[in-house]
Amino acid sequence: MAQDDNPERKIDIKVDEQTAVGQYSNLAAIRHSREEFIFDFAFIFPDGPMGKLVARLILSPAHAKRFAQALEENLKRYEGNFGPIIPAEVPPGVGFIQ
Repeated sequence: MAQDDNPERKIDIKVDEQTAVGQYSNLAAIRHSREEFIFDFAFIFPDGPMGKLVARLILSPAHAKRFAQALEENLKRYEGNFGPIIPAEVPPGVGFIQ
């Protein structure tokens, strides 16, 4: 049996404390090319039209597809437990500055 065919396979991932705490994001932007998907997560400040990029993830197309499927499954499970999610408003367009 190939290693990828084993559903019992477990991968231990080390995580430092700062990463484990996480980052809050209230806006996500997604772009893609043929080779990759880029997920930008930002925090938009409530008192002004400014924000800060808090994380950028770059995924292969195959991994982006697995991520989308996992997110969809978790959203369905969440709504089954807590009711429908109704987004408050459409987020504004974003541009990046340095």
